[in-house]
Amino acid sequence: MSQLPACPHCSSAYTYEDNAVLICPECGHEWSAAISTEAAEGDKVIRDSAGNVLQDGDTVTVIKDLKVKGSSLVVKMGTKVKAIRLVEGDHDIDCKIDGFGAMKLKSEFVKKQ
Repeated sequence: MSQLPACPHCSSAYTYEDNAVLICPECGHEWSAAISTEAAEGDKVIRDSAGNVLQDGDTVTVIKDLKVKGSSLVVKMGTKVKAIRLVEGDHDIDCKIDGFGAMKLKSEFVKKQ
């Protein structure tokens, strides 16, 4: 019997497989078995709010108004951000936004174009 990975959402060890989907019975989280294979290889996979894999150079759109810390400015929903760069850390996207300059964004607040 093969060892299934723990749930990435709640870390439960009781995951089970249903066709190509892994399911956690404790929290109900479902994810693709292919995603687990990518993560097991050691490469950190960064995904947008819709679950699409992000790569360096992608163009993304901001999905909600974001306040800029230390300023009264707001990055509006729908703002396009070109040529992103993926980095390690809490804010995993480095980019330049017109009118704001260099910024760091969280991938959960963007959608890939």
